[in-house]
Amino acid sequence: MLPNHTDVIKAIQDRHEVLVIFPSKDDQGQVLRRRCAPMDYGAGRISKAQEKRYHFWDFESDSGTNHNLSLTAEQISSVEVLDSTFDPATFVTWETNWHVPRDTWGQYS
Repeated sequence: MLPNHTDVIKAIQDRHEVLVIFPSKDDQGQVLRRRCAPMDYGAGRISKAQEKRYHFWDFESDSGTNHNLSLTAEQISSVEVLDSTFDPATFVTWETNWHVPRDTWGQYS
């Protein structure tokens, strides 16, 4: 878990954006800084590996399209909780089944 794991979980529940800093596998270890919406913490649903991951919605993807960013604590240099908030309606288009309980996301909770 991240040293500020509790803060990241609270950011999910309070809908606060975060700044995720991590070395990119795709960019030869270049350190990336991404403004994201924290979505969940738990085992990935797509991957067969069951290690717990932090799941973020990346608003600043290199590809020019927003996408899911799923990282283990070991892959993350730091996560800073920002004052800005997000609206899950801008990106959640799937049936949700979150690991982290929340009731502040309305129909997306």
